[in-house]
Amino acid sequence: MKRKLTRVDLDIYNKTLDNGLEVYIIPKDNVNGVNVTFSTKFGSIYNEFVPYDSNKMINVPLGIAHFLEHKMFEQEDNIDPFTFYSERGCDANAYTSQYKTTYLFSGSNDFYAGINFLLDYVQSPYFTDQNVEKEKGIIIQELNMYKDNPFSRMHEGILYNMFKNHPLKYPIGGTIESVKSITKEDLYTCYNTFYHPSNMILVITGNVDPEETFCVIESNQAKKKFHTFKTIKVKKYSEPNTVCKKQETIKMNVEIPKVGIGYKIDISSLKYNVNDIIVLLGTILGIKLGSTSLLNEKLVKENLITNNSINTTLFNTDKHIAVIIMVSTKEQDKVLKMIEEELSDLSVTEEELNRNRKVLKSNCIYRSDNIYALNEKIMSNILYYDKVILDEYKKIDEINMKNVHTLLSKINLNNKTIYYINKS
Repeated sequence: MKRKLTRVDLDIYNKTLDNGLEVYIIPKDNVNGVNVTFSTKFGSIYNEFVPYDSNKMINVPLGIAHFLEHKMFEQEDNIDPFTFYSERGCDANAYTSQYKTTYLFSGSNDFYAGINFLLDYVQSPYFTDQNVEKEKGIIIQELNMYKDNPFSRMHEGILYNMFKNHPLKYPIGGTIESVKSITKEDLYTCYNTFYHPSNMILVITGNVDPEETFCVIESNQAKKKFHTFKTIKVKKYSEPNTVCKKQETIKMNVEIPKVGIGYKIDISSLKYNVNDIIVLLGTILGIKLGSTSLLNEKLVKENLITNNSINTTLFNTDKHIAVIIMVSTKEQDKVLKMIEEELSDLSVTEEELNRNRKVLKSNCIYRSDNIYALNEKIMSNILYYDKVILDEYKKIDEINMKNVHTLLSKINLNNKTIYYINKS
């Protein structure tokens, strides 16, 4: 199916293959390269689910989605994907988030060989007791590396202190103990449940011929057999509105202290789509705390923050939105107070809203001309909206004072947790 991404003069082609794989292609003939992502809707929060061949809910070790991502690069024929792509002048990588695992490559050479290889190695799991044990040491070393990163440590600490039951509280990579407990049987259970084509998305952006590309992909998939897919049942969690721990202070080997605050916002009673809430709340936070905000300008001018910006991240569950705000500052309490005072009044003016809309629209234009940002947009749309938003401009124009004020009247920032990192 061919559709138009309006306002940016781009065509998007999509097709659902017989095996359920969703494929999206956006051709751009004014670039030389191609960016390809192959994603499964399996991230770190899905550790309790019903396997494809069972009717019983099971619990797998934390961090298993990330572990599985690592193991997919070890193939039975010993062909290393990184070597395969580098020999063709391409870059390859993979990453795991709370909600998905993505495998990718980009470059301008041997595109059809590259896409065949991507499909083949991601769809050819090879786990043994030996190679699983070998990987544990590598991943534990990676976890220890993140423990030495102050902002990673703070980010994980805020989420852990914010949530009581929801697995968003746990690190994407799991814990040293959980990683040590992973078996090849665990990996095959997760793979067979979540890596079915019906639970995956292939997105291609760049200088490609859509029809030829669809033929290559369909030919590749037609050679493979997959079990019958059934809707995946994952555990739903009962989560209180209050945070688990209101404050924590740790010491690390840092030059500049850090401070962060996490807000746990109950959205269960709001008559909005959760993604629309994120758009509206993100707009408000951008106006209040963004790089062009008055507060950020004041903090930079008075040398109160060292990285010239306030780091803000949003996460969502079915019932809550988590807002994480982090800064690097020698004046932790002063800056924290300034941020809280700024957010004590979330109202915005029409002028501020109009200015923010212009920024959002300029970002749309930027994404439309960048094959990496464009690819990420398609993936995110499918993941969060279950469809591609064809006209982002319309969504942006729907951000109006009435919607903002209606949302603001129902937002409660009383449930919060504060996290300090001081010099050791």
